[in-house]
Amino acid sequence: MPGLIDVHTHFMPERVLDKVWAYFDAAGPLIGEPWPITYRYEEERRSAVLRAFGVRAHTAMLYPHKASMAAWLNGWAADFAAREPRCLHTATFFPEDGVGAYVREAVERGARVFKAHLQVGAYDPNDPLLDPVWGLLSDAGVPVVTHCGSGPVPGAHTGPEPIGRLLARHPRLRIVVAHLGMPEYTEFLDLADRYPEVRLDTTMALTDFSERRAPFPRSELPRLAALGDRILLGSDFPNIPYPYRHQLDALEALGLGDDWLRAVCHDNARALFGLPGE
Repeated sequence: MPGLIDVHTHFMPERVLDKVWAYFDAAGPLIGEPWPITYRYEEERRSAVLRAFGVRAHTAMLYPHKASMAAWLNGWAADFAAREPRCLHTATFFPEDGVGAYVREAVERGARVFKAHLQVGAYDPNDPLLDPVWGLLSDAGVPVVTHCGSGPVPGAHTGPEPIGRLLARHPRLRIVVAHLGMPEYTEFLDLADRYPEVRLDTTMALTDFSERRAPFPRSELPRLAALGDRILLGSDFPNIPYPYRHQLDALEALGLGDDWLRAVCHDNARALFGLPGE
């Protein structure tokens, strides 16, 4: 395998990331338990660490928790992608006036992946304000990594039902369900069976940390194997309470084989984003 492609890593403006880390340090209500940040480094060192791990491409997952943030975050993310060649240009959005215009601008500037965080943003993906966004991203074939599962605690608009309604209207939308849909693993696998453009990332799923509170049902391993061309490596780096390698060890421990691992850790994302092969 020539390296790893990680579709769920976080790079944000420093003052935003500081607030995120402070929330983790305080074991905020969406966490509910101590959550030490393993890779609490400044930006350049975090990029270097990923390179040292063999990560050939990664994202800069960032997201607003209120209106009037997303366009500013998108500007920062465009600059970050320009100075970090391994980063897939990432963008985000929020249901607000003008969202269609700044999402279109991000796509025209080269955004290759978007992040939607339904839990932190506390919005319904079916909000009418987002109708032009989903149509644009569906037509453009730009993936949207979406925290839509109800882990670590349910939100007002998490779970498979809101995303299911969205996909019924936009069946070609390239939703990447973060965290394998934790804890509604089965229901999100059902959506992947129904919609061929739905993918799932592995972020924090199957690790010892997550298995204690939301174990992946071993009865679903055959379905995880069968969907092997639509499972993508995600890690949540740097905001993880264990070493990066543990995510990889957890995937290998499933015993689904080298071909499955290579597809998940590299080939599927390379195909999705049209990255050069080796």
